[in-house]
Amino acid sequence: MRIVLLGPPGSGKGTQAKKLVERYGIPQISTGDLLRAAVKAGSPLGVQAKAAMDAGELVTDDIVLGLLNERLAQDDTANGYILDGFPRNLSQCDTLTEMLDAAGQAITHAIKLTVDEDEVVRRILERAKIEGRADDNEETVRNRMKVYADQTAPVAGYYEAKGLLTEVYGMGSLDEVFERLTNVLG
Repeated sequence: MRIVLLGPPGSGKGTQAKKLVERYGIPQISTGDLLRAAVKAGSPLGVQAKAAMDAGELVTDDIVLGLLNERLAQDDTANGYILDGFPRNLSQCDTLTEMLDAAGQAITHAIKLTVDEDEVVRRILERAKIEGRADDNEETVRNRMKVYADQTAPVAGYYEAKGLLTEVYGMGSLDEVFERLTNVLG
């Protein structure tokens, strides 16, 4: 089972991915986590990523995909994995598909968590209070939603065209959303 988990910031991707890890015994792979680990380890790709971040630039797709390729080659991914928040754009979709094709693999499920925008804003602002994130205010959250709609939401169309996309309603209790997800995955 190779899953792409999509949805706007605050839709519950990370929370639900952790529950899916427990249920199915496959790893959750977050590119943000991969970047932080590579920088901390000082790996060649981590050094390149750190240089970009220190310069205030976005880490290039080549670096992110290189880290992802390394991660997908590890033994714990043999039975599948959950890509949490990746791919983020259509170019990454194409490259990921090519990379998986070369490895004789393919994404089996693309799941998009749908959540009302006002609920996303409420969730992120609540998380900001709990975690002391001063940079998460309503204006920045709504801007992140716009960036998501412009850049990342088209990824859902990519997987829909391949017949892989299922939308799951992300409102309700954690357990209700998880039940909807597991119904999709079987």
